Amino acid sequence: MTTASMLQPPTEDTHAHQALALIAQHRLLTTNQIHHMLTPDTPPRKIHKVLVPLREQGLTDQTALGKSGLQAHFLTPAGHQTVSDWPELRGRTSAPIPSPAAASLRAAHTLTGVRAHLAFLTQARTRGDEYHPLDWVPEVTHRLPDTGGEDRLIADAVLHYTATRPRRLQYRAFVEIDRATMSSERLARKLITYARFHAYTPQPIGRRGTVADQAAMLAWQRTYPRFPRILFILTGAPRPTLAHRITDLRHMTADHDLVRQLAAHVPLGAAILEDIETQGPHAKVWTPLAGSTEPRSWTQL
Repeated sequence: MTTASMLQPPTEDTHAHQALALIAQHRLLTTNQIHHMLTPDTPPRKIHKVLVPLREQGLTDQTALGKSGLQAHFLTPAGHQTVSDWPELRGRTSAPIPSPAAASLRAAHTLTGVRAHLAFLTQARTRGDEYHPLDWVPEVTHRLPDTGGEDRLIADAVLHYTATRPRRLQYRAFVEIDRATMSSERLARKLITYARFHAYTPQPIGRRGTVADQAAMLAWQRTYPRFPRILFILTGAPRPTLAHRITDLRHMTADHDLVRQLAAHVPLGAAILEDIETQGPHAKVWTPLAGSTEPRSWTQL
């Protein structure tokens, strides 16, 4: 793309491309969420001029969200095929959602994650930080094939965020979304899986000096320059219940040897979704999972 073309105002075709990319990466988005990501400075009704043609062309479909009357958009197989070789989505898309019924079943968890993403996006725009709609990557999987127990780690999302003040700093975070639909113990056990990934070195194969030497590094170092911090975002229950779940996460961190070793090197924190939506993720709404319980910003954990 030339410099001149980059300076041109976005067209509806550009917005259509961007909307497809957003739906592809996030899998399911409401109209308001797409508007907030793509065209936040225009009247909300204008996003329909982008979304309606995509559905008429058979690239997207919709599912109703309960009795609210809201619709969530997802890609059809044809839409998935259209975006399959786009550079910005390389390695970031999952299998297409087969039907509106299937989309409806995954809507609650997926769209809750997008709410958290939008809280980061809103505050990044206010602060002038670098964080864009595709910087939240859902459902990131890492294999743990020879460690026993679960054979993979699936993070609800990985976010990539660059703060620009008071100095330029890059942050990465694994994000876990908790809607209080699983037991508190099962939620806390996710910390063990992260701790196993943090300590996991693949078994060497091949001859010394070739593949064996390459495999000697920790598995996460093949993907990340620094192990991402781990953020738990909780919602879906009364505040006292969510506070108890955060306490259980702290107990797991204190009581499990491997998780305690993880916490010595990796910032761990938890916050309530409604707090980061109303106050912003940079507010002191995060409870550290190790050490003091004094609330902090997510970058100060």
